[in-house]
Amino acid sequence: MKLSQKALLALAISSAAMMAHAETQSQDFVPTSLSSTNAQAQTKGFFEEQSVSGLTRNWYANEQLKRGGKFHYIDNGVSKDTDRRINWLQGTIVKYNSGFSEGTVGVSTEVAAYNVVALERDAERLASANGGAPIPGVGGLGNNRTLTKNGGDAQGQWSKLGLANVKFRVSNTTLTAGRQSYSTPIVDVMPNRVLPSSFEGVSIHSEEFNNLSFDAATFDRVSPRTEESLSKFRTEYTNIDVEADHVNMAGLNYQPFKSLKTSLYASNVEDFWNQYYFGATHELGDSSVLSLTTGLNYYKTLDTGKKKMGEIDNDAYSLSFGLTHQAHSLTFSYQEIDGNEYFDYLHETNGIYLANSLLSDFNGPNEKSFQIAYGLNMAEYGVPGLKFNIYQARGWGIDGTHYTGTAYADVRNMHDEKHYEYGIGASYAVQSGPLKASSVRATYTAHRATANQADGSINEFRLVTTIPFNIL
Repeated sequence: MKLSQKALLALAISSAAMMAHAETQSQDFVPTSLSSTNAQAQTKGFFEEQSVSGLTRNWYANEQLKRGGKFHYIDNGVSKDTDRRINWLQGTIVKYNSGFSEGTVGVSTEVAAYNVVALERDAERLASANGGAPIPGVGGLGNNRTLTKNGGDAQGQWSKLGLANVKFRVSNTTLTAGRQSYSTPIVDVMPNRVLPSSFEGVSIHSEEFNNLSFDAATFDRVSPRTEESLSKFRTEYTNIDVEADHVNMAGLNYQPFKSLKTSLYASNVEDFWNQYYFGATHELGDSSVLSLTTGLNYYKTLDTGKKKMGEIDNDAYSLSFGLTHQAHSLTFSYQEIDGNEYFDYLHETNGIYLANSLLSDFNGPNEKSFQIAYGLNMAEYGVPGLKFNIYQARGWGIDGTHYTGTAYADVRNMHDEKHYEYGIGASYAVQSGPLKASSVRATYTAHRATANQADGSINEFRLVTTIPFNIL
């Protein structure tokens, strides 16, 4: 990783700040030892700990393209333009979890049914980037938020088996086989639609030590957020129709100090790339006076195998510093991409743990970006559950003119591209009563870009209400 002069300066400022404040957050070393608890020994039984739960989510998004940008829709066989797109859906998840059976090897199962009802079904309002035609390689249709048919008409309601797996546990180590939720810096569930994505494969998670955990997994299919069927993996930013048969990964999470958490992961996307990740988070101080949270994320991506995505050699990192005083938080984040292609990740995953991944990912070739964000937690003023946030981010120096690969042909037109984004949000979570943990969140985001920056110019308003429930 090549740290810029600005990043080195930020590190120096952080070090000075650390020295300036009292170390109320413990900096004690945590020795590694076997865990004092055994999760499997404490199980109460397969049926004794079973549960049926779920949630229902109302998801609304209203987008308007700016600076001449257009969505498209089909009207009586004729393609027409509009600058606005509206998606409105009601999604419901009902999930069954058993407990683990007793004995040395515990067995449990998890099954979840997903259902969506399209509340907005007008083809003009559901306009897409390509008029409702199929998107090559994805298996879905033109609108990536509402499941639509050829021509852009909404599918009024649809259902699928979102999760279906069996788990085996010995001590504090669990093997999961089947369709599952999964969360790591490489493959991570995508939760920002009415339904989340999930992944088909086998994973192992082990917590046999008090401050050290291990993960390993292999996946061959993804269940996309807005599709009924399973798909092979492809990448978020590719211009070509290629798919990977397998994604393999392994990693560890280690907490050497009470104030410091680290993660290290390695992955192979078959015939695409090898990708490596390192992350660290350090906390210092007392938020009632002043606390400092420092975050570092770094990815290294290199082509491999048959190189279906062409040649790739990419470094991506972000460095963030968050100050918190009682109800108020202020965060500064710097991010940089060192490579002539996008920093890319797997489609239908949230495998981008960079600080400036917002409406835009700020991940263009050779891009640098800076974000400042402010948050207000109203619990400090007697209204627990109510939060506000506001941010602005700017990206500059995007240059893909030296790109020689095959998967990102559009970057060759990017020379000194720039863009900026700002957003404001408010959320409230119910703290008690029958609707406890129910939440509503409203966000408004605006993005503006030069002609060849990939994300274009757009305003978006989202309103999302989520209500969890328990049946058993």
